Amino acid sequence: MATTGRRLALPLRDRIVIWAGLGSITTLAWIYLVRMSNASAMPGMDMAMPMAHRWTAADMWLMFVMWAVMMVAMMLPGASPMLTMYAAVSRGRGLSVGINPWMFAGGYVVVWTVFSAAATVLQTALQNASLVADNLRATPRLGGLILIVAGLYQFTPLKNLCLSRCRSPVGFFMTHWRGGAAGALIMGIRHGAYCVGCCWPLMLLLFVAGVMNLLWVAAISGLVLVEKVSRYGKPVAAAAGAALVGSGLLLAVFG
Repeated sequence: MATTGRRLALPLRDRIVIWAGLGSITTLAWIYLVRMSNASAMPGMDMAMPMAHRWTAADMWLMFVMWAVMMVAMMLPGASPMLTMYAAVSRGRGLSVGINPWMFAGGYVVVWTVFSAAATVLQTALQNASLVADNLRATPRLGGLILIVAGLYQFTPLKNLCLSRCRSPVGFFMTHWRGGAAGALIMGIRHGAYCVGCCWPLMLLLFVAGVMNLLWVAAISGLVLVEKVSRYGKPVAAAAGAALVGSGLLLAVFG
């Protein structure tokens, strides 16, 4: 075990490069979200956030960009243990790290970008059906339903399976390892798929408090991060599920 630990140790310089890169991308994403949120609150800036009308292709594009950037801001920090482990495993195999960790990250982002497209289509349908208000917040009954579904999903076998894959970088690479840049991209896509399987209902919670409610965005980001990297991740996921179900029932009944 000690030998394995030494073999998977990653030089501090490589860790700093990975963390600095992820931190820079995440910071830029958050800056974009803050600026977009501020712009949407200013008079005469309706183009920043489409309001009460049937959405056009331009509206959908704006919302897709917002969702895609928001997924980067929310989900990329939680991928840092996986990227660090990927670089460590590569070095342990005598391979050059190079750009491969970023290919892995690219595959991960691709999956969340596809999710963002699906979320945009869903939001367009809800907006056109008047189930989402001008502030991009769902009606109380729909919001309550979303909370209940998200809470119940926390206890499903699929949630537990995907969360286990996200919480075990070593196990993931033992069963999914592929060499080269293309292999890194494929592994990033697979890890992203597990991550979406773990977290997609939590992302729908953004409809409850308003898609551009950045406090809500930060809270969901924190929950996802704790679930994935903390040793108390599974109990926290269960507690969050119970709280979401309770909140959903209250919102659905009392509005």
